[in-house]
Amino acid sequence: MQNRTRVIILLVAVVLLGTVGTGAVLYAADRTARRDQAQPGGPSVESGTVSLRAAGGGRQLLFRNMAWGPHRDEITAVPADRPDGPRTASGVQCLRFHAAAGTGICLQAQHGALEDTYRAVILDDHLRERRSFPAAGIPTRSRVSPSGHLAAWTVFVSGDSYAGSDFSTRTSIVDVRDWNLRENLEDFAVILDGRPYQAHDLNIWGVTFADDNTFYATVASAGQTHLVRGDLTARTLTALHDDVECPSLSPDGTRIAYKKRVPGLPADAPWRLYVLDLATMTETATAEQRNIDDQALWSGDDALVYALPGDYGADLWTVPADGSGSPRAVAKAAVAPAYPG
Repeated sequence: MQNRTRVIILLVAVVLLGTVGTGAVLYAADRTARRDQAQPGGPSVESGTVSLRAAGGGRQLLFRNMAWGPHRDEITAVPADRPDGPRTASGVQCLRFHAAAGTGICLQAQHGALEDTYRAVILDDHLRERRSFPAAGIPTRSRVSPSGHLAAWTVFVSGDSYAGSDFSTRTSIVDVRDWNLRENLEDFAVILDGRPYQAHDLNIWGVTFADDNTFYATVASAGQTHLVRGDLTARTLTALHDDVECPSLSPDGTRIAYKKRVPGLPADAPWRLYVLDLATMTETATAEQRNIDDQALWSGDDALVYALPGDYGADLWTVPADGSGSPRAVAKAAVAPAYPG
């Protein structure tokens, strides 16, 4: 009798487990199907031709579309003066993206049966692949130089956030003219307080280019972050200012926008958006008082564009660079913006 009871209990358990498993599969399938369908109230997105050189000379804003539907994660284009208008989807999916002067950098995930892998893809002005490079971890930052000759990208080799201290990054720069790859900027010589600096805990991220030799980036070590000026030819990184993360150089080359850790803020939301005058090293806080975990982009000489969390994952906002005004929404369900020129 006891054996019979045990068999019945076992059969009931198997049936329940099967029911739960089937329900989970159906729920996942339904959730996936809903992700592939445009949601009410979302932006209008249609397939079309996207180029880094806009026809008719009109300025464009390109970004990764975050709206649910068949074009989620694709690079989409809108007129720069109508960023909330209908979007043209390219069919090219990127986790991070940037473009300038006919060159694009697209950081992509390749989904495998057991784990995802990542790669950095160099795109031409029609978003066609020119060449790709394996990426060592989760994509986080990307930039193209004003000339279109250099592309940089940063990935998390371990960890997935800059907020804590338990992460490791790798930053690479490639010259698209000859495919000369500087695979890891940690191989460059670091100069801190006028002296060579060596440490086992170096992390480098957030490249922004001045020209085809000079760039800026963040170097972190011993719990401190520093703005550094990089020299590709000399293979050096010279510290200029402290407490600077994810720098972004203004079009006129005189200022750096960046996120700064502000004492007293929560450990998981420590950053505010600042601008640094490179001539005087004077810091100006912008009017954006929310936490910024992004590498801001200059939309011109006077304003910044950046991503904040939103209903679809992220929205784009803008704020004046001189500390005046107030933040204003640019485009919802969007991240990784670029004005390709």
